[in-house]
Amino acid sequence: MRGKTGRGERADATRELILVTAERLFAEHGVFAVSNRQVSEAAGQGNNAAVGYHFGTKTDLVRAIVRKHAEPIEQHRQRMVDEAGDSAGVHDWVACLVRPITDHLAQLGSPTWYARFTAQVMTDPGLREIVVADSLDSFSMHRIIHRLDDCLSDLPVDVRVERGDMARQLMVHMCAERERALALGAATPRSSWRDAGTGLIDAMVGLWLAPVTRS
Repeated sequence: MRGKTGRGERADATRELILVTAERLFAEHGVFAVSNRQVSEAAGQGNNAAVGYHFGTKTDLVRAIVRKHAEPIEQHRQRMVDEAGDSAGVHDWVACLVRPITDHLAQLGSPTWYARFTAQVMTDPGLREIVVADSLDSFSMHRIIHRLDDCLSDLPVDVRVERGDMARQLMVHMCAERERALALGAATPRSSWRDAGTGLIDAMVGLWLAPVTRS
């Protein structure tokens, strides 16, 4: 198989530079506060239409950033699901939700922007569907949700759905807050992403297993 031409390699490098730049700007300022032109300029592209040329619309650019991170996260999640087997409990399945994300953020080094980028995207009704759909399309996520439902079958369905929403918000925004603190050089409650993941898992398990009060 022939390798890529120099032109193809330059195009790939440009696409990667635009992705990294856009992720940082979207994380720090919000998706709709940053134009494609600003992304092109910050990425050092002489052509202000570079984003459109390489990705299309801003929505396409957001989708490309999500998919860039989704693949390694899904691989990690699938390994954990395979290891969990059929005898795992709530703690194990919650860990399958949390660890792939916090471990991925740890592997990215410092600084990172993906947690804050995700939090920004999740606040927009249109764009959040990109993140949610990409996640729910994965086999491993279907497996986790199914097994959690089995473990929590005593919970009323409406409570299960509500706590699922709460758990998602907790995971997204706590990761974003830790990432923001690290970027600012501020103190964090946990010394590492691994420890932060442990705290998140404990909190989410407690959320799922909390008593239900009916008025």
